[in-house]
Amino acid sequence: MSGRIIASRLFGYREVHRTIVGLIELILIRAIREIRGKISIMSENVVGVELPKGLFEGKTAIVTGASRGVGRATAIRLAEGGANVVVNYLTNNSRALETVRLCQERGAQSFSINGDTSDFLQAKRIAAKTVEEFGGIDLLVLNAGIWEGAPIEEMSEETWNRVLNTNLKSAWAMSKACVPAMKKRESGAIVLVSSTAGQRGEANYSNYAASKGGQISFTKALASELCPKIRVNCVAPGWIETAMVRPVFEDKDYEQSVINSIPLKRIATTDDIALSICFLLSPWARHITGEILNVNGGAVLCG
Repeated sequence: MSGRIIASRLFGYREVHRTIVGLIELILIRAIREIRGKISIMSENVVGVELPKGLFEGKTAIVTGASRGVGRATAIRLAEGGANVVVNYLTNNSRALETVRLCQERGAQSFSINGDTSDFLQAKRIAAKTVEEFGGIDLLVLNAGIWEGAPIEEMSEETWNRVLNTNLKSAWAMSKACVPAMKKRESGAIVLVSSTAGQRGEANYSNYAASKGGQISFTKALASELCPKIRVNCVAPGWIETAMVRPVFEDKDYEQSVINSIPLKRIATTDDIALSICFLLSPWARHITGEILNVNGGAVLCG
C-alpha cells in the first residue's frame, strides 16, 4: 500500500492539503525503505540454498568457537551436509548446547566440549574426545577469535597477548593436536577464519590485524606441509553481522558509511561465511589448497 493511500484513508484525502499528503507519503516511503534495507543488510537469516545430504557423510568435523556467530552457522551447515559435528566453546555452555540441538535436528551426531583452544593441552583433550566419540577427525574449522584493540600507545601487553593467543596461537594448537588423527584418514581439510584486516591492516587494531595476517601465512605454510593428504585453506571475510560487531553499528551513520564502502551494498550474514567454509571443506574444492577466499562483497580485492 502506497504512502498516499495510507495518508488519504487516515485523514480524508479531500480535506488534507496536497502538500501535507505529499510529506506524509515521503515519510512513509522512506520509513518502509529503511526497514526493508535493515532487514536485508543486517540479517542472520540463512541463504536460501541447501547442501546435499551426503556432502559430508561419514566425516567428522570440529568447529572451534561454535556457540554463536560464524561458528554456529558453520556447524549447522556441516550437520546439514551429513557430518558428525563437535561444537567447541569457551564459556557459554547453554549456547553451545543450542548449537548441538540445531545440528541434531538436521540428523547429525553432535556433542559440545569446552576448552581454551590456545592451550595445547586443552586442544589435545578436544581432539582425543573427538576420536573417542567418532573414531577420527576429517574436517577442522579454526574459527575461535576475538576482536579487541586500542591505539598502539595505549594497547596493553595483556590485550596484545589475548588477541594473538585466541586468534593465532589457537590455530597452531588445534592443528598440532588434530593433524595426527587427520593423517590417519583417507583425506582431510582445514579451514581458518581470517579477515580482511589480515590483508590490509586495521588502524587501532594492530594486534587483531597481526593475528589475522598470521593466520593467512600459517594457512599457506601448512598447505604446503600437509599436502597431498590434507588441504588447508582460509576465508577472509569483511564485515559480518555478528554479536561481536553489533555495538559498533549502534552509530547508524558509521553503519551506513560501511555499507556504502561495500560494492555489493550489504553486510554479510554468518551463513554467507559458513557456506564459503563448507565449499572449501567439501570435495567441490578438492583441487584447492593454500587459498585465501575473499568473502567481503568486493570491499577488498586481493589477487
